[in-house]
Amino acid sequence: MSKTQPIKIAILAMGGEGGGVLADWIVDMGEANGYVAQTTSVPGVAQRTGATIYYVELYPLAQADADGGRPVLALMPLPGDVDVVLASELMEAGRAVQRGLVTADRTTLVASTHRVYSIAEKSAMGDGRVDSGELLAHAERAAARFIHFDMARAAEAAGSVISAVLFGALAGAGVLPFSRAQFEATIERGGVGVKPSLKAFGAAFDKVQQGSGDTPVVPAPAVAPQPRHPAVRALVDRVQRDFSAPLHGVLFEGVRRLVDYQDTDYAGLYLDRMAAIATLPQAGEQRLQYETARHLALWMSYEDTARVAALKTRATRFERVRGEANVQDGQLLAIQEYMHPRLQEICETLPGGLGRWLSNSGAPRRLVERMTQKGRVIRTSSLRGYLMLRMVASARRWRRSTTRYADENRRIEAWLQRIAATAQQNPELAVELAQCQRLVKGYSDTHERGLRNYDTVMAAFERAGNRIAPATLRELRDAALADEHGKKLQAALARHALA
Repeated sequence: MSKTQPIKIAILAMGGEGGGVLADWIVDMGEANGYVAQTTSVPGVAQRTGATIYYVELYPLAQADADGGRPVLALMPLPGDVDVVLASELMEAGRAVQRGLVTADRTTLVASTHRVYSIAEKSAMGDGRVDSGELLAHAERAAARFIHFDMARAAEAAGSVISAVLFGALAGAGVLPFSRAQFEATIERGGVGVKPSLKAFGAAFDKVQQGSGDTPVVPAPAVAPQPRHPAVRALVDRVQRDFSAPLHGVLFEGVRRLVDYQDTDYAGLYLDRMAAIATLPQAGEQRLQYETARHLALWMSYEDTARVAALKTRATRFERVRGEANVQDGQLLAIQEYMHPRLQEICETLPGGLGRWLSNSGAPRRLVERMTQKGRVIRTSSLRGYLMLRMVASARRWRRSTTRYADENRRIEAWLQRIAATAQQNPELAVELAQCQRLVKGYSDTHERGLRNYDTVMAAFERAGNRIAPATLRELRDAALADEHGKKLQAALARHALA
C-alpha cells in the first residue's frame, strides 16, 4: 500500500465571501494538473448564521494509477490532520484553532485579520468583543506557519472578493505543488470576474512573498481636538488642565459623545462627576479613573427612543449601510427599520408630567397600547419615514424633564457614591464596581433584563459590603454578562452564599 497521503485543505468562510468558489478553484487546479480532487462543504450556524467549512483533498493521479485504483478521500477534516487552513476572517481562524484543525507540526494557516463581529459578540450585555491581539497570538502559537493580513481591504482595493485574495495568498505561501501560472490559469478558466480576481490574486501573492504580517500599529498619544465652538473648546481645555495626560483620550471621547448626545452643559456635568472621582484619596489608581470615565460616559448616553431615532437617521449610518451592501452608482438602497416601542418607552420619551399622565390614564393608555402592540416597519430611506424618526429624535430637547432621565441619574449617582466609598478602603474592588455598568445596555427588553441583573449584583454587594472580594464581584458580573436571563448569576450568588 502506498504511503503517499492526500493534501488536506480546510476553508472556513462566511456566506457571500466566495468560499465555495475558492474550493472549486482548488479542485479545478488539481484536476487540471494531474491530481484526483474531492470537495465537500458543511454549513453551520456557529457564527453569524452563515459559517461554512469547505474541505478539499488532493491526491496525485499518477500515484493512484500506480496503486491500481482510486483513493478513498475523506469528507471532513480531522483535528491534527490538516495541511492548510484558509480563514476568511480572524474569528474563523480562531475557530479553526479551537477545533484542533491547526497544529504546530504541519499546518499552514492563512487568514484575514479583519473582523466581522459575531452575533454573540454584538449581543453581549457588555463589551463582548474577543480581543484580536489574543486571537493573533493563539493562531501564531498553534500553526507551523501563520500568514495573515487584512484581506478584506486588499479585496476592496482590487475591486474583487476575498476568495481571490485567499487564493493569491495560498499561491504565495508555496505550500501546494503548483506554480503561479497554474493558479492564474485556474482563475482564467472560471471566466467570471477574471480581471479583478487576477488583480487581487497578484496583490496577495506579492504581499506574501514579501512578508505576510501586518505592520504592528503603535497607539498614538491622545491629540487634543481643536473645536471651533467656544463652549466645546472650554471643555477640552478643562480636560487638559484638570486631568492627567493618560486620561485625556477617554475623557475627550466622553465629552464628544455627550455633546453629541445632549449638549455642552451635559458634557460639563460629566467632567464635574469625574473631577469628584479624581479627588478621592485613592485617585492615584489611574485604572479606577479610566474605567469610571469610560463607563460613566456610556451610562450618561443611555439609549432612549430619541437616541435610537437619531442614530438610525445619521448620514454616516446610511453611508455605512451602502458600503456594507456594496451599493454601486445608480443603484437604489431601501432601509427598513422594525420599530416596536412599548408604552413605557413612549411615556419615558414624553416630558415628565405628560408621560406620567399617559402611563396612569385609562382610555388614552389603552389606545396607545393597541396602536403599538404589533410594532411597525418604517422605511428610513424614504422622506416620510426619515422625517418621522427625525421628529422622534428631536425629543432630546426635553430629555432632562423626562422620568427616564430622573431614574437614570438616580442610578448613576448611587453608582458613583458606591465607587467613592469603596475606593477609600479597596481601590481594586472599586474598579470592579465601576465595571458593573457593563450590565446596563441597550433599550427595551434588553435594557430591562440588564438593569434587573445590575440591581441583583448591587443588592449582593450591599449585603456583603467591602468584605466581598474583587474576584467574587467580578465572577458575579461575568455570570450576569454570560446569561442576561439571570440563571448563571443566581447560581454564582448561591455558590458564594450571597443569594
